[in-house]
Amino acid sequence: MIPRYTNPVMREIWSDQHKYETWLKVEIAVCEVLAEQGSIPSEALDTIKTKAAFDVGRIDEIELTTRHDVIAFLTNVAEMVGPESRFIHLGMTSSDLLDTSLALLCVEAGAQIQGRMETFHRLLREKALEHKFTWQIGRSHGVHAEPITFGLKLALWSEEMGRNLVRWKAALDGIGTGKLSGAVGTFAHLSPDVEQQVCERLGLKPASVSNQVVQRDRHAEYLSAMAIAGATLEKIALEIRHLQRTEVREVEEPFKKGQKGSSAMPHKRNPIVTEQICGLARLLRTNALAGLENVALWHERDISHSSVERVILPDSTTLLDYMLMKMTDLIGGLVVYPHRMLDNLNLTGGLIFSQGVLLALVGKGLTREDAYGLVQRHAMEAWEEGGDFGQRLKDDPDVSALLSPDEIEGCFNYDNLRHSIDAIFERINIKEATS
Repeated sequence: MIPRYTNPVMREIWSDQHKYETWLKVEIAVCEVLAEQGSIPSEALDTIKTKAAFDVGRIDEIELTTRHDVIAFLTNVAEMVGPESRFIHLGMTSSDLLDTSLALLCVEAGAQIQGRMETFHRLLREKALEHKFTWQIGRSHGVHAEPITFGLKLALWSEEMGRNLVRWKAALDGIGTGKLSGAVGTFAHLSPDVEQQVCERLGLKPASVSNQVVQRDRHAEYLSAMAIAGATLEKIALEIRHLQRTEVREVEEPFKKGQKGSSAMPHKRNPIVTEQICGLARLLRTNALAGLENVALWHERDISHSSVERVILPDSTTLLDYMLMKMTDLIGGLVVYPHRMLDNLNLTGGLIFSQGVLLALVGKGLTREDAYGLVQRHAMEAWEEGGDFGQRLKDDPDVSALLSPDEIEGCFNYDNLRHSIDAIFERINIKEATS
């Protein structure tokens, strides 16, 4: 089921009304090119453009008998146009109309998604700059590793969204492909020139070669690009869910006035949006798999793909649009707790700086193996017994023989990382806006 919120623009794109409007747009474009070439009378074109219309209810009524949606559509249009309707759909097969129209709808929906992606990408970069030096513990295997900054995490997400944008633009370029090559792709009744001119008129590319359909690897790419974008949103959402856990509590979803977290426990503030995003990403992946299954069709065409696409293309575009909207709102209002990040950084008494001490000892001439053993011994004792890791090192004569107290203290400094954070931000061109 589509979420209760649906972008009205996206809802309109996939409505029956707009679908048939797009079908009519393609049919009229073909008539225009044929009239320019002298294949149909110009007077007939004028009549078609003046009278061509449809009624969704009437099409549904006719389809009950024909059991063929294109024929039902053409029959209803013919009722509106009259005798000149014989020039509509001239030399075409159903897939010429369906696939060319579907390309237009996918491009239209894709433009909405691209706008959402660009907005989200921009926001991540802005937030990365805001939290460039908001120090946070980095975790590997869920265990404290070394310090990072929350800005660096946001910058990493922004770069991945940038790659999603590149993939999405490529997918839009691929899906924007029409065909008018006839029943088996041989142009038996319409020339390649007609296809070329009609596609140009519609803002599409003609398929370089086709059979009865535009090849479904294009649609699989389109769906896969959405699934990958959804996986990125899931990745971000999952991280926020982890960071919102009570024991961690470094960031938190916005909790609005009047919002309730639990019907039983008034204290609850649950990560409901990010949990929803993680669930919806699974649907995008499932739909992408269905798109891959659609690539292989019998001979020049069967219709095993058609019924599937009527579900997965509207659903996936609508879902991704929704997910991007929700995540943009969430990141825009994300509550960040720097003091909790600092508490967690200090939770292990300085153990997170163990590698700096290791390297300092190696720099004094100790073998790496000996240095590792020396640092690990104190680290494990601090892990099990608590206390100040740095002080343990200072109290060890084997360490103090090589490193002065100031040199040991120097290993426990967040500012050692500042120049590298600056370098990363410079490398990916995230910087303060200039007026």
